[in-house]
Amino acid sequence: MSRINVLLTDDHQIIIDGLKSLLKNSDEIIVAAEANNGREALRILGLLSIDVLLMDIDMPVMNGIEALKEIRKQFRDVKVIILSMHNEAGMIKSLIDLGANGYLLKSCSQDELIGAIRKVASGQSYFSTDVTLALLKPANPEQKNEILTERETEILKLIAAGFSNKEIGDQLYISHRTVDTHRTNLMKKLDVSNIAGLISYAIKNGIF
Repeated sequence: MSRINVLLTDDHQIIIDGLKSLLKNSDEIIVAAEANNGREALRILGLLSIDVLLMDIDMPVMNGIEALKEIRKQFRDVKVIILSMHNEAGMIKSLIDLGANGYLLKSCSQDELIGAIRKVASGQSYFSTDVTLALLKPANPEQKNEILTERETEILKLIAAGFSNKEIGDQLYISHRTVDTHRTNLMKKLDVSNIAGLISYAIKNGIF
């Protein structure tokens, strides 16, 4: 039985530890390395032979969306499974368009996780049932489309690109506290509760 070298990428160590525990009983799946953000994952991909990358979306330094773009440019043969708690259809579709080979929710079972890795490693795609249902839901025709100010649009672009508050502040010559205020206002205005929601809005509306 051929081995499947896996790279785990998540900014929460407890998630990585949990995944390692779930995968340790599989003879052919080997956790070859772990990373806490997309930039670290890219560095590791340049050093090790990785078959499947299991990666979160919302991470500091470089998020999963930016990392996936770079992986498809630099490491075309690496299979990528997104592992996230978000099942927004717009974001899932965007990640599929960028080249994701699979999408799992963090609520998935051990059997589903192992099965997905095996399937994707063999050249197939895998999307969990909940993800498939999200993709099949009709779009909301009354989706809110707030008009953002030029500054808000600028900051939203940088947030979606994975920059931290400090990095955004340095680029725009404003304090990180001001960036944090803009970020909070954006979430209120767009009626989202997290960074993943901001990224999803940016993608769906052509801002990123």
